[in-house]
Amino acid sequence: MDLIADPLAVPRRTPASRPRRREELLQAAARLFAERGFVGVTVDDIGAAVGVTGPAIYHHFDGKESLLGEMLVSISEWLLDHGRRIVAEAGSASLALDELIDLYTRFAVDRSDLIAVHYRELVHATDEHQRTVRQLQGKYVALWTGVLTSLNPQISPTAVRSAVHAAFGLLNSTPYSNALWVGGRDHADELFELLRSMTRRALSF
Repeated sequence: MDLIADPLAVPRRTPASRPRRREELLQAAARLFAERGFVGVTVDDIGAAVGVTGPAIYHHFDGKESLLGEMLVSISEWLLDHGRRIVAEAGSASLALDELIDLYTRFAVDRSDLIAVHYRELVHATDEHQRTVRQLQGKYVALWTGVLTSLNPQISPTAVRSAVHAAFGLLNSTPYSNALWVGGRDHADELFELLRSMTRRALSF
């Protein structure tokens, strides 16, 4: 399975003339929503960020709410697809857990803007997009709990699920923890190692 490299990259099934502009709009909107909030960003702001007029967005999305929803669905699909690939190809449950932690930690550190948008702005997406995101998230949590349960069959399902959610809470702190570091990109690897180590310990029973 050939997975896309970025959560907001546009699948190749999109007509050839449109993928790059859609991807640019999604990336710009993610940055602006993280900085100003959904309500504080207009379609003109998003268009200006990629050098087009605001109404040009409607060639690619039904509106700002639709753009937000497609963004959040894309993130959830990307994580679930990559997670499933890890579990299918890992040689053991222990290796699968390590790789799941690595994947989400790197995502959390490198794309903390997307985490901020998800937690603050999902409420502004359409009802259909909200349902889809929650369904995808449920499957992603189940992927982690399945791996962790196979490693710790003596632990109750409730405890395993609680541990997974606690680990996500730790990793989803990056919109705040990123701001504590200075030096721009130089801090990313150090923060990655810190959070990865903490998450592994949090999931060790």
